[in-house]
Amino acid sequence: MSLASNKMFYVSWEAFHRATKELARQLLGQNFNAIVAVSRGGLVPAAIIARELNIRVLDSICIASYNHDQQGSLRVLKDAHLADSEQLLIVDDLVDTGETAKALRERFPKARFVTVYAKPQGKPLVDHYVTDIEQDTWIQLPWDMELAYSKPLVEGA
Repeated sequence: MSLASNKMFYVSWEAFHRATKELARQLLGQNFNAIVAVSRGGLVPAAIIARELNIRVLDSICIASYNHDQQGSLRVLKDAHLADSEQLLIVDDLVDTGETAKALRERFPKARFVTVYAKPQGKPLVDHYVTDIEQDTWIQLPWDMELAYSKPLVEGA
């Protein structure tokens, strides 16, 4: 999947925060004592979920699978140093093809894996998610966009 697709899904900060809080709501009552955020996309939702569930122990695993707009080979740049357990929560922004999720499931087989967004190929690999996204749709997340001035129609925008 690349930006060559003409299907785009734009996410504002407010929409992302709202969806992530809904994900945290789904996790209420489960006994998590630590979070591993999948860097970079999982850092923001991990912080929101940590706040909402009062989880104080966080680590990150740094995995590169995209080069801006093209999915490439999976590379672990930094591993997380938390023990695998049923009380460990792995958080990412999106599951796409499922390649990152498969690697995380191998590394942390007992942990729960959650994402804010899920595409059909990766959806079976997550325990919880909030929003379905079509496989051929590119998600523009708020940290990848900037607000810009838009000329009024009368000015020939």
